[in-house]
Amino acid sequence: MSGYKFMFATGIENSYPTIRLPDGKIKRVDEMAKTGHYAHWETDFGLLKELGIEFLRYGPPYFSTHTAPGQFDWAFTDATFNKLKIMGITPIVDLCHFGVPDWLGNFQNPEFPFFFAEYARAFALRFPDLQLYTPINEIFIAAMFSGQYGWWNECMQSDYAFVTALKHLCKANVLAMHAILQVQPDATFIQSESSEYFHANDPAAAPLARFLNQKRFLSLDLTYGYPLNVAMYEFLLQNGMTKKEYNWFIENQVKARCVMGNDYYVTNEHLVHPDGSTQAAGEIFGYYVITQQYYRRYKLPIMHTETNIKMPACREWLIKQWANVHRLKHDGVPVIGFTWYSLLHQVDWDSALRNDAGNINELGLYDLNRKIMPVGEAYRKLIEQWKDIISEESFGLIFHHW
Repeated sequence: MSGYKFMFATGIENSYPTIRLPDGKIKRVDEMAKTGHYAHWETDFGLLKELGIEFLRYGPPYFSTHTAPGQFDWAFTDATFNKLKIMGITPIVDLCHFGVPDWLGNFQNPEFPFFFAEYARAFALRFPDLQLYTPINEIFIAAMFSGQYGWWNECMQSDYAFVTALKHLCKANVLAMHAILQVQPDATFIQSESSEYFHANDPAAAPLARFLNQKRFLSLDLTYGYPLNVAMYEFLLQNGMTKKEYNWFIENQVKARCVMGNDYYVTNEHLVHPDGSTQAAGEIFGYYVITQQYYRRYKLPIMHTETNIKMPACREWLIKQWANVHRLKHDGVPVIGFTWYSLLHQVDWDSALRNDAGNINELGLYDLNRKIMPVGEAYRKLIEQWKDIISEESFGLIFHHW
């Protein structure tokens, strides 16, 4: 079946960064283990059918699949992806979600982009029918949390470490796209990036807010070869990027179909204080306004690739996010999909995975006992009510079902 289809999606949360425990030991945080997905994946896929969802943001655990240079353990990947195919669920393949295999170290490693491209190519060869990919999830967040805030992986805190992580992640993303296109020329790349905005809390904070409102675009600017402004170019060069490295992005721009997937949470807007500190602002502009800013910059089709909020606010938040998406569509912005993330409650995201405490975050369509939540009921109803209407209103991507 081919045709235009608006993508109502969810995701299986599959983050796997490493964190440093209070005793100094390094621990891999694997959300698929914490939520019981390894044990219950068949049940989990069945829940999608219950909701009428045909698209799933999903990826194998990169850290345990790419076991050494040129070596892969595909056992879990084969089982899960073959089952999705039988069930008629289309994956949006998520190849790197906040972590790398132990043998690669972390995002400071300049060899990471090349090995990651090898992995992307190997995956595409194994599943040549698959068309939808997010090579690297939330590059900006991965670089910020690992290189700027010191929370994950390399646990570093400097502009230099941030820029190093950023350039390696972006290069890995671009090389992976090229590698996948060699195997699957019809691939579409749905980037998933956090949409951010920085509000100056005081006139004295305005210059910093301006700087941060440029910095938020860096991952997409490099990925899409978008010309940087002078302040950002200088920031990158001062922090270890060479002119040659920058020019590489301009020269290797991917000409394939790209979709600017953006994520929006209540924590994505920030207040900036004169002393340079920032705090969560809550929802001031909202998804509609901020997505317009990203759309004006890149002029690419849009997908709302992640959103959620904790119980009991989930249902209202779902309705609000959908209203924002639908309004953008009416205004002529090519929006091709919407995602409630994730299928299940998550674990320890209240501390950005830093506290290995086992705290259950109640924001899934189902709880960890696989019981449907009110937001799950609401999403099922929303999909049922809108799926036919939205396809008539819409231009989406053209799908040939695999």
